[in-house]
Amino acid sequence: MRTVWFMTGNSGKVREAKHALEPLGFDVRQLVIDGVEVSEPQCDDLEDVARSKLDQAQQYLPNSSDALMVEDAGLFVDALQGFPGVYSAYVLNTIGCKGMLRLMVGEASRGAQFEAVAAFLLDGEVHVSRGICRGQLSFEASGNEGFGFDPIFIPDAIEVDGDFSSTSGLTFADVDLSVKEQFSHRRKALNGLIELLLTTEAASSS
Repeated sequence: MRTVWFMTGNSGKVREAKHALEPLGFDVRQLVIDGVEVSEPQCDDLEDVARSKLDQAQQYLPNSSDALMVEDAGLFVDALQGFPGVYSAYVLNTIGCKGMLRLMVGEASRGAQFEAVAAFLLDGEVHVSRGICRGQLSFEASGNEGFGFDPIFIPDAIEVDGDFSSTSGLTFADVDLSVKEQFSHRRKALNGLIELLLTTEAASSS
């Protein structure tokens, strides 16, 4: 299997990436760089952040022939003009889910979306894919699954093979991974990467 190092401190992200990429023959491993702080550029787009992290992490690959992956995601709240967006990790660490819900007190519109950008370095070429999941912020945190802002995010219903599927008002943290993946922004970004990788592989073998 081809080794791909996923640079993240979040084991939940690694679990989701393993589930998506291992069937393609990638051995997904977590890359944690001890004593090194990877900086995030001050920008408004997740792709810029992901590409910057990828550039910074290349030098720490255990083997230069291995693949490298980074992923950046954010929660964009309509009533807060897209906040916290690219600052989601900082906001999560400072005020958490409860703090986000306090910011929403009195807001009639609770629309929001999760966005994810996955960047993958393979044989000197960078592949980038984006995924979006629309939904609503809940009125209180709920559930023990998932991570990040999952306990306060309820995904909108989606159409799957002609039928509509929903979590029946449950948050991402209320459902298991197999259910979350039907809606997940992160899984959509990973699926996009898979399509790009399959296309690249087909082109190189023709």
